[in-house]
Amino acid sequence: MLSARINGEGCQVAITTSRQMIVLLLGFSVTAATFFVGCAASAQICKPVSERTGEVGCWITANTDLGNLPQEPIFWHLYTFATKAEANTAKGPHGTVVESLGKVWLFTVEVEGWRSSVGTRVSVVGPLPVKTNLSYSAQYMEAIFTPGMTAPTHRHSGPEAWYTLSGETCLETPEGEFIGKAGGPPVIVRGGLPMHLTAIGKETRRALVLILHDSTKEPTTPARDWIPIGLCRE
Repeated sequence: MLSARINGEGCQVAITTSRQMIVLLLGFSVTAATFFVGCAASAQICKPVSERTGEVGCWITANTDLGNLPQEPIFWHLYTFATKAEANTAKGPHGTVVESLGKVWLFTVEVEGWRSSVGTRVSVVGPLPVKTNLSYSAQYMEAIFTPGMTAPTHRHSGPEAWYTLSGETCLETPEGEFIGKAGGPPVIVRGGLPMHLTAIGKETRRALVLILHDSTKEPTTPARDWIPIGLCRE
C-alpha cells in the first residue's frame, strides 16, 4: 500500500509504503520508506541579484573564476569594510567584493594563514574539501529564508559553505543532517552530495553562502536520484 499525507500548510508531502516495494515518483525509483518532498510553491531557487524583487529568497551576488588553488588546505575568509572602494583596494587574486546583508564584504578563498591588513575580520571557514587538479570558480549568495521555507533537492559540483548571521537551517543529505545557526560552527558540505534545505526555528535565516565549484561544470544541478526522508522536520 502507498499512503500520502499533506501538512496543514500544504508545503510538504509525506509518502509511506507499508512494505518493501518499488515506488515510481516523478521519475525516481526508490525502496519502501517514508520520504518528504517540499512543494514547488515553497521551494526557493537561487536567482541573480539583478532579478531581485524583494528581500526574502536566495540571491546570487557574485561569480569569480579562481583557477587552480594552492596545494594547501583552503579556507573562505570573510572581512567587512566601511566602503566598497576600501574593500577593492584590499582585494587579492582570489578575492571578491560583495555588498550583501547591509554590509560591504571581501570574500577571499585562500590558504588558512592568509590575512588582509585592513578591514574587519569576521570569520574563517574551512578547510574546504577541494581537489588540487581542478580549476575552481566561486559563486557567492545571500540567503534570506523565513521558517519553513525550503530549497529544491540539489547538489553542487564542489563544496558548499555557509556563514549564518541569524536564524537556523537544517540540511538533509544521505550522510545525515547539518545544522547551521548564528553563533554556531559553519556548515561545510562536500561536492556531489545531494541535499535538501529547510529553514527551521522561529527567526528568519540570513546567511552568506559560498559554492566553490568545478569551473567546467554548473555550480548547482537538480538531484533527481535521491529523495529526503524528512530529517529536517520541526
